[in-house]
Amino acid sequence: MPAIFVRPGVSSDASAILDVIAGARQFLASQHIDQWQGSYPDAAAVESDIAAGTNRVLTVDGVVTGTASLITGPDPFYKFIEGRGWQNPNSSDYHAIHRFAIGDAGRGLHLSRVFMSSLLSELYFRGVRDVRIDTHPDNRIMQHVVSSNGFQPVGTVYLDEPVPERFAYQLLMQEPKA
Repeated sequence: MPAIFVRPGVSSDASAILDVIAGARQFLASQHIDQWQGSYPDAAAVESDIAAGTNRVLTVDGVVTGTASLITGPDPFYKFIEGRGWQNPNSSDYHAIHRFAIGDAGRGLHLSRVFMSSLLSELYFRGVRDVRIDTHPDNRIMQHVVSSNGFQPVGTVYLDEPVPERFAYQLLMQEPKA
């Protein structure tokens, strides 16, 4: 059984994280999804996330297999939302999960759900109860990962990208009942 866990990304992981992103970019292209088909996310975004302490990597037997960033709100792209909207629309007390990707080495191993669950566990432990995420309208795989981890669809947000619309999701994690 392989050792699978999540840890903060460090500077020496940057190349492996970029490889994960490149693999995800190629996979998205093979699925005819135009998400991440430009230069973003790039080395500057990865290095910034690592420096800020927001990057997390999924490792399988010591190999970086996934990447994501846990970003403290408010997210400027989440201010305007079409549809039902955020349950706490004026709150900036949330975290967003961005740049979530599983690389070629992890594809088909059902690691996305494990990775997402680990990220949510960390956020819960840190006291975060409102988690937000978005994904491309054609990225049905990520929509399934998000939905299967309890996120609810809340509308559409718009990014600063060639295809700007993204489906937005929110998870409000409950406190245990006494």
